Amino acid sequence: MKRYALYSATLVLLILVGVQFIPVKRMNRLGSGDPQAPRNVQWILRRACYDCHSTETRWPIWAYVAPVSWQVVADVDKARKFLNFSDWASYDSVTQRALRMNIDRVTATHQMPLWYYLTLHPDAKLSPMDRAALAAWTRQGTTD
Repeated sequence: MKRYALYSATLVLLILVGVQFIPVKRMNRLGSGDPQAPRNVQWILRRACYDCHSTETRWPIWAYVAPVSWQVVADVDKARKFLNFSDWASYDSVTQRALRMNIDRVTATHQMPLWYYLTLHPDAKLSPMDRAALAAWTRQGTTD
């Protein structure tokens, strides 16, 4: 029985070491321009949103350890496809307006930032004042 446990543990360890050599594509490229917003709103967006929704991602240490890295990179890629603040200037005015409305909806209903992101990044938690500032910005009639 002990021999079986030793072989099993060795196999699991070898698999965990082996998956570290499977490459994962973490990329931060230059964007076309950030949204025009008041300084406090820019700070809120950078603190709570930019790690997933921009090309300025600060990759944490666990983003380099498989299999967790696979999930982190997949989440960031999915978020960037939906909304990339670094490419805000390349969105037409209708798209910007729609994205602002969506930002208002998901922050007001506490859907963003995601709960599992907040467990590892407590500084990204939005206070009621943060939500109010974002709501005011998202409801502005001007387009950037």
